[in-house]
Amino acid sequence: MHSWWESISKARSRIHLLSSLLPSSPDDEDPLSSLADTDRPARSLLLSAAAYSSVSAAISSPSSGSGEDPLCHWIYDTYLSSDPDLRLVVLSYLPLISSVYLRRIHHPASDTPVSLSGFEAVLLALYSSETKARNGKPVTISIPDLSQPSLYHSPRNSVKSSNSNSKPSKPLVGVLSPPLEPQIAVKSTKRACIVGVALDCYYKQISQMPRWSKLDFCKFATVWAGEECPCTSEFDQKPENFFEGHENGDEFGNDIRVEADEIENVAERVNDLAIENYNSVEVGDKDARIPLPWELLQPVLRILGHCLLGPLNVDEVKDAASMAVRRLYARASHDLVPQAILATRSLIQLDKRAREAAKAASTAVAYASGSNANTPSKAKKPEILLVSK
Repeated sequence: MHSWWESISKARSRIHLLSSLLPSSPDDEDPLSSLADTDRPARSLLLSAAAYSSVSAAISSPSSGSGEDPLCHWIYDTYLSSDPDLRLVVLSYLPLISSVYLRRIHHPASDTPVSLSGFEAVLLALYSSETKARNGKPVTISIPDLSQPSLYHSPRNSVKSSNSNSKPSKPLVGVLSPPLEPQIAVKSTKRACIVGVALDCYYKQISQMPRWSKLDFCKFATVWAGEECPCTSEFDQKPENFFEGHENGDEFGNDIRVEADEIENVAERVNDLAIENYNSVEVGDKDARIPLPWELLQPVLRILGHCLLGPLNVDEVKDAASMAVRRLYARASHDLVPQAILATRSLIQLDKRAREAAKAASTAVAYASGSNANTPSKAKKPEILLVSK
């Protein structure tokens, strides 16, 4: 009971301190004041769209990010706390912090640039925690050996004994991330790695991130990739002879034209979202293309993969992730990065198949409900009322 109350008291004090750091809103009531009085204040802060908007405005202000910025001090100290919900609150702001930081690094203002040591301290805190968690070991995955008769079972002893002269095959291991080295400052040669590791921390908790945080990340990833080009709609173009020989459907009786129309509708939604995103970003963000080395692009694609294929994500997040992946595919095609082309192309194909499967399922449900409504019900026998004389 003491630990539970201590956690609530700490979260309430952090919320009150945050409220004092943010500029006063024109409304009569502070959006953060009511959050501190709930039973789970840290969780309420995480799931509050109004609080996220207020903090985002402060992070995006031209004077933010310096070593004397009190909001950066609050974010840094809050992440170092032992409350897991408070750490999730800090992670929800990471897409915005990364976007503002990278934009000011690669596209500094014309006037005297402000110090970004406050943002760098937050990124280093995330990097240090992940370095400690990995304990000097790389992040690896086991690759199935296709020479074996089964991907999930090892061969029997009889097979081994019959081939006693052959050497046993060693398990294949792929390295996703090499061991991390401790860093005390953000150097230009390690900047992409540090931001990428911080985004990897965000990815590990992405299932608990609110919708608006994921949506912001997808929009920022779209901006990082650069301006739109015809490559983004490469997968939405139908072949010229697509319908030849299939005027009445495929061999299973499915209407191919309906599926093609759905693909066109998805392409139009993605293009409309691209225009909306382009008009919604700030003037300085429209040309905020940044370098995307693999150590930064890899966690970005992992996050976009969740936003694109996560079953609990809303359509707004999925559409924004679809646009970001297509922009990154176009960027990788122009930069000729093989692993990025393969990853983004795979995500686009998975997105298209998931949308087609969802459309087919909804069509089947609608057809089933329509057929049940049109099926005549069995005629009931007329009721005979017995009346006593």
